[in-house]
Amino acid sequence: MSRRPISGPASRRTERVRVVTTAQTQELDVQPSPLALLLLGREADPRSERGVDCPGDLPSPSDPDLVERARAAKEKLGDKVFVLGHHYQRDEVIQFADVTGDSFKLARDAAARPEAEYIVFCGVHFMAESADILTGDDQKVVLPDLAAGCSMADMATAEQVAECWDVLTEAGIAEQVVPVSYMNSSADIKAFTGKHGGTICTSSNAKRALDWAFEQGEKVLFLPDQHLGRNTAVRDMGLSLDDCVLYNPHKPGGGLTVEQLRNAEMILWRGHCSVHGRFSLQSVNDVRERIPGVNVLVHPECRHEVVAAADYVGSTEYIIKALEAAPAGSKWAIGTELNLVRRLANRFAPEGKEIVFLDRTVCFCSTMNRIDLPHLVWALESLAEGNLVNRIEVDKETEAFAKLALERMLALP
Repeated sequence: MSRRPISGPASRRTERVRVVTTAQTQELDVQPSPLALLLLGREADPRSERGVDCPGDLPSPSDPDLVERARAAKEKLGDKVFVLGHHYQRDEVIQFADVTGDSFKLARDAAARPEAEYIVFCGVHFMAESADILTGDDQKVVLPDLAAGCSMADMATAEQVAECWDVLTEAGIAEQVVPVSYMNSSADIKAFTGKHGGTICTSSNAKRALDWAFEQGEKVLFLPDQHLGRNTAVRDMGLSLDDCVLYNPHKPGGGLTVEQLRNAEMILWRGHCSVHGRFSLQSVNDVRERIPGVNVLVHPECRHEVVAAADYVGSTEYIIKALEAAPAGSKWAIGTELNLVRRLANRFAPEGKEIVFLDRTVCFCSTMNRIDLPHLVWALESLAEGNLVNRIEVDKETEAFAKLALERMLALP
């Protein structure tokens, strides 16, 4: 199979840029590309996780009645609304969540509430997509701010992954490769995974997903977080760093030779979490010097050298449970999103547990923080008035293949 030409911005970096007026465009019968219009701010891409307009007037952040307005709108909606709050959300938002958790837990909780007409997801775009995939056709998923995306999910587009599969086909190994995609991916990527015989994983069950994948094939294409894939393969499964290669979608052939692809067991996508990726080995060394006897607990999305230097490694739910079980007076440095770390520090302070952020620099997840109280109030009040806003809806074909990949995950032993 011949590989399609690369169609992203990287493939055009060496081309000469020429300004063409509207009149010249019409005369030449050339239509601006969707990407060009998007970059010029003249078009919206509903499948993108980047910012789009929020219709309507948002309440002022200084409005002293915001809390009461949110409470009143939620009470008016009653059982018609179910509010989901991801662990990384602001405290001002999380107080209105009916349930809290990680992305997959919240999507399943939504599916378990078929009587709720509206699912308001206080999280990011890919999470709302997953909720729409798993909930009933009569349920409507709402994201209070459509600009709440995920930089990691943005690092793997459907076009880039299709190009990668062509590269693997040309190398003669595509039939040996099983895709495993992290929950933190777009519906398009989940659908690609389902269509090509793969499964989804969370940070809690990544090893089980990889064990299953290696029973189906000889190699794994892991999307889109390189660190979770590498850490699981090396730390939990006994593979070596040499068994892993890094596929860069911005380079021809992923920046890899055919021999490298054929020799690899884990083909890792060049993606990462902008929050967890910032923690460094120096962060770990600094906190150990600052706080003698501290326990370093990090998320597996952190870099491999950080995970190797930590005392404990686990998902968001694991982190919470570890701190719940920790003895009074123990000291902990946590490598995950700051909203959660601060909330846990306040929660366990009465028990004498000292909990600090692993890095000296404050680091919130910027896109998670886009869901603020004004956006939540606007969304709830709109729904209470009978106006459906900011609905996240996955098309049926994408939903079918994405659901197939999710069902394979649910069936993991």
